[in-house]
This record gives sequence, structure tokens and C-alpha cells, in this order.
Amino acid sequence: MAFIGLGSNLSDPVAQVSHALDALDGLPQTRVLKRSSLYRSAPVGFLEQPDFINAVAQLETGLTPRELLDALLALEHECGRTREFRNAPRTLDLDVLLYDDLVHHEHGLTIPHPQMHLRAFVLQPLLEIAPDCVIPGVGPAADMASRCEGQALERL
Repeated sequence: MAFIGLGSNLSDPVAQVSHALDALDGLPQTRVLKRSSLYRSAPVGFLEQPDFINAVAQLETGLTPRELLDALLALEHECGRTREFRNAPRTLDLDVLLYDDLVHHEHGLTIPHPQMHLRAFVLQPLLEIAPDCVIPGVGPAADMASRCEGQALERL
């Protein structure tokens, strides 16, 4: 079981995230079990860019965490993602948030996602589809979400 964070703020972000949610179901050995609503959020880090559209999907997958990340990066590339600088505007951003109860770190892949517990745009959609979710090494996602109350988030 894995949870994937999705985000976009370029080239019709609602369509980008909706397309990516459908495309996740087409990954090898993978099917989407649940998908959150779409949410609008303000940018983080680099603020001079459009708002983001975000969502979270729950997957059942036979892919290893690295294989899953590689498939997500390929999907980002297919959707026109470029990496000009940290927190730059993007057509599509896909992150492995959680993978079972795994706590894992290797080059380019940290699970749980190292900043997920600080971001309302991850936690609210996650809690929508997994209200009892616990972030390994951190605690209940609901407790973390209560600490993000000042972050503007709009459910579409």
C-alpha cells in the first residue's frame, strides 16, 4: 500500500492532476484504491507563481519503492515536467508519501516523505481518504494536520 501526493500549477493544473490520477492506475502491478478530492493551495518556498492543485491517491502496488518512484518520475516527464530550480512552477509533481509502514532513505527517495507532516496540502487530502493514517516515526496524520491550520487550503 502506498500513498502518492500529486500537484500541479501549470498547463491546466486540474486536468494535469486528473490525468495523473488516471495514469497511476495504468502503472505496472498497480491500481488506485482511493483518490482524494482536488484542493487549491498557495505555493511554498518560491511564492511568485500560481496556486497549486493537489490531491492524494492510495495505491495497491507490487512495485518496489524505487520502481514506483521511477514510474512516477517517468510520468512527470511525459507530462512536461522540467526542474529549473527548487520549488519552481511545474506541470506535475508526484511524490511517494508513504509505502506501507516503511521508514527508508536512499539517494533521491525518503519514505515517509520528509516534509509531508508540515503541509496541509498533503495532510488534508490524505486524511480525506485515510482518516486513521499514522506517519511512521512522526505520529497520527490528524495530529500533524492540526498544526497546519494557518495554511490556506480550498477543497474544490
